[in-house]
Formats: sequence, structure tokens, C-alpha cells
Amino acid sequence: MAGFKSSFLDKILGRIDRLDTEGLQSVVQRLEEQRQFFETVFNVIEDGILVVNWKGRIQYCNQAAGELLGVDARSMDESPVSRLIPEFQWEHFISSVSHEPSPGMVRLEFSLSYPKTRFLRLYGAAIEQQEVDESSYVLVLHDATETRKQTVEAIESERIHTLTLLAGSVAHEIGNPLNALHIHLQLIGREAAKVREMFSQQPPPPKRGRGRPPKAQAETPNPAAIDQSLRRLEEFVSVSRGEIHRLELIITQFLQAIRPSAPDRKPDQLNAIVLETLDLLGPEIINRGIELIKDLDEQLPDPPLDRSQIKQVLVNLIKNAMQAMDKDGLLTVRTQRDADGVWLFVEDNGSGISKERISRIFEPYFTTKRKGTGLGLMIVHRIIRDHGGRIMVEPNQPSGTIFRLWLPLFEERDRLLGDVSDTQC
Repeated sequence: MAGFKSSFLDKILGRIDRLDTEGLQSVVQRLEEQRQFFETVFNVIEDGILVVNWKGRIQYCNQAAGELLGVDARSMDESPVSRLIPEFQWEHFISSVSHEPSPGMVRLEFSLSYPKTRFLRLYGAAIEQQEVDESSYVLVLHDATETRKQTVEAIESERIHTLTLLAGSVAHEIGNPLNALHIHLQLIGREAAKVREMFSQQPPPPKRGRGRPPKAQAETPNPAAIDQSLRRLEEFVSVSRGEIHRLELIITQFLQAIRPSAPDRKPDQLNAIVLETLDLLGPEIINRGIELIKDLDEQLPDPPLDRSQIKQVLVNLIKNAMQAMDKDGLLTVRTQRDADGVWLFVEDNGSGISKERISRIFEPYFTTKRKGTGLGLMIVHRIIRDHGGRIMVEPNQPSGTIFRLWLPLFEERDRLLGDVSDTQC
């Protein structure tokens, strides 16, 4: 290969036809020494290196690539690269390389699930500029899992720091007045009840006789007017209590955001949690005139999860879906299994979320609702992440939004390396 020519080869190629048997043996020995030298260098490199022909079959695989892919590097000759890296689209890569200007470097990023979950950066280029059906390609696989994790943790740490400052201030400034308001509203409600009871026990006024009624009796308020005023007072108290409850919920979400607790994961029935949550929210679903469709996989396995946290996730997502829909909305909750985990879908046919906003909906304080806190979906995202799962959001067709949640069946750990023969064609 042109990229590996050495000064030794440059000298030899010009006079190879003049070498005798002993000279040829010396050349072969030197070539073997250089092969061992390059192989040692490539095996010391921490990044995976693959050389692939134009058919997508591996010609060379260093030790780091074998460890990344969970295979024996020595037995990879002629193995299809698409079999070892299912997420890597070979035809798309060839097309990208051929359309790139010289030297034709292509950079890709993707996740790999075997032998353990990793985030890889792939750098690829043609070794020689030849026709497509004669070219070879070098692929460099860089394990960026730790780098990405550190980046995510740094961003999360900054978010938590910001939330801590703001939430601490909000909790201090609002908590005490809320408690006082709550107590005084209870006292108002009790006094209103006492007034109603006193007027209900008051004896009816005596029948009027001849002459002018006593002055005190003439000024007795109308019982119907008193009853109406008391009803209005009770309504005002009820509305005030509702607003206090909403403010308490805001504070609770702030505190949950800044003091996240690790999930207590135990094997549990996701379908049962879904049904319990739908029963809890059932009256509100009916009151809003929303049609509910439950499509639950009866053969769903039991993933390890924190029951209360997953219920909190469901409440947030279902409430968001209901608030996005008008009367006669359609809410669909589905579960589904795959080889490594379980899926949960929450779908609505509401107003939807624009493409510009979808990328930001898990950010703190970002909300599309008039009275939203911008913390509910951030908490949902954190809970699913702490469970080792994934959450995706996409537009529903023809309108609305779909939230797709995936939870693993097993705690994150290194999988056992499979038999090499199982990964080859």
C-alpha cells in the first residue's frame, strides 16, 4: 500500500530484477521485520484500526479494534464490516468518500451496543485514489464514551448549580408565606362554616301582627343573600387553595431537580404501573373528553426500575399530552418489548412541538405552556437516564407528539464476549 512505503522499499524496487537468491531472501527478511514493526505499532495504538476492501470486507484489524468490537482480531480476515458494526452504513460511507475532495476524510459518530454500550467516532478515508471497485479504505475507531460522559456530566453539573441557586432562593422566599396562607385559608373556611351553621340554627322570625315590626327584626339580613355570599366565599377559598397547591408543586419540582435521588431499581411490571397511573388520571382524562387507547404487550418482561419514579415520569408525560389536546383528543399509551429492553410510548394528537423546540424541551426552564415551570420534562429525562434508558421525542402524524422511552432489562454491565464464529458470515 502506498501509504506504507519506506525508504528501504524505495531503494529496493528500483533494482529488484538484479537481485540474486540471497538478495531476495534478505529483502523478504527485511519486509517481515517491517511488517512486525508496523503490526507492533498498530497494536500499541489505543484506537481501533480496520483496513477494508471495496466490498466492505476486513483485510486488517488491530487488537484495539478487536476489543472494541468484541472479536478476535486475528480471525477477522474477509469478515464483512457491516456484520461487526451494524450501525455503520457501508454504502453511505463509500458514497461520502467518493464525493469528498482529496484526501476524502469522512467523520461519523454512532453508538455501539456490543460487547458493551459505547459511543464511537469513526474516521475513514481511501488509502489510494483509485476506481471505487479497486480501492481499499482505512477506518479508525475512537472510543469517545468517557469524553461524551464527561461532557454530559459537566453540562448537567452546570445546570444543577444554576438550579440550586434559583431553587434555594425560591423555596426560601415562597415557602414560609405559602405556609402562612395555607393556615389562614383553613381558618377562613372554618369561620365560614360556623357562620353558615349559626344562620341555619337561627329560629324563623315571628309572624307579623298589627302595627310596625320591631326595628331589629326589620334589619335582619335576607337568608338567601347570606347563603349566596357564603358560597362565593367558599369558592374564593377553594380557588386560593388550588393556587397554593400549584405553587407547592412548583417548589417540589425545584427541590426534585436540585436533589435528585438515585433510583431504587427492582424487577417490576411496567404494564401494572401504566394501568395504575391511568386509573389515577382517569377522572381528568374523562373530564377533558379525551379518548384513551391502551395497547399493552401482554408478554412484556419485568425490567429493573424504581416504581415511584417511573410513575412520576408517566404522570408528567400524560398530563403534558392532555394539556396539548382539545376536546375529543386521542391519547395512546403503548408498551412493547425487544431483545434488550422494553419500550413505552405516549402519543397524542394535540398541537405538537415545532422542530426548533423539540431540541430544547429537556432543558431546564424551557416550556411551551403558559403556566409551565420548564422542569417536568427535565426531571423525566434525568429519571430515564438514571435508569440507563433513553428518551426520544418526535412529531406524530398528522399532528401531535410521540414520546418514546426505552428501559433496559439488565443493569448496565459489560456483556460477555460472544463466540467469534457468531459474529462472522
